[in-house]
Amino acid sequence: MAKLGVNIDHVATIREARKIAYPDPVDAAAICEAAGCDSIVCHLREDRRHIKDDDVKRLRKSVRTRLNLEMSIAEDIVDIACRVKPEQATFVPEKRKELTTEGGLDVVRYRKRIEAVVKRFYSNGIGTSLFIDPVKKQIAASKVSGANIIELHTGEYANAKSAAQAASELDKIRRSTEYALSLGLEVNAGHGLNYKNTRQIARIEGINELNIGHAIIARAVMVGLRQAVEEMLELIK
Repeated sequence: MAKLGVNIDHVATIREARKIAYPDPVDAAAICEAAGCDSIVCHLREDRRHIKDDDVKRLRKSVRTRLNLEMSIAEDIVDIACRVKPEQATFVPEKRKELTTEGGLDVVRYRKRIEAVVKRFYSNGIGTSLFIDPVKKQIAASKVSGANIIELHTGEYANAKSAAQAASELDKIRRSTEYALSLGLEVNAGHGLNYKNTRQIARIEGINELNIGHAIIARAVMVGLRQAVEEMLELIK
């Protein structure tokens, strides 16, 4: 069964709407862990639109499962990660004006820079994942970069306009998973997954973990965070 990583960014988004002290993503992380999730995910963006440096420091102290820090490969963010030392860092592409991450990291284009950061992270005991599109050349480049984990971008599947398109994207993710596993990579998946479309992804053999944030936090508004996490875990099972 695939594991569940809960992204708590949008707890901080709600906090930042009023620039006050609550809701606290650290409290949210504790509730998610109590509900049975396998890791806590947060994205320290360069513009600090939601998660702040202090949030990451406090999460590092409080998280009891595993902390997965999503980040760009900007030098100042890399420096912060090396000081905080999450169990895992996931490199994602980042544009200042985007609402959310719009696609996978171009590992082919930025491989040398990625290789250097991966080496630095491993020397600091930080496992490294690359958030990429389900494309063979990006998977191969990820292996060459030295990263031991990839996270397949499921956005095209999640945003499919027809059943046929969804089936095609699902097959692409399935074949990409098989290829990555054949190279010895660990495979995670995420982006746009919700309570209606997660089950099919969770059924793909070999996917280790699904990272889901917005859908869980949105559901939590209606039923509470613990129940929202438990419902997602039940779907994955």
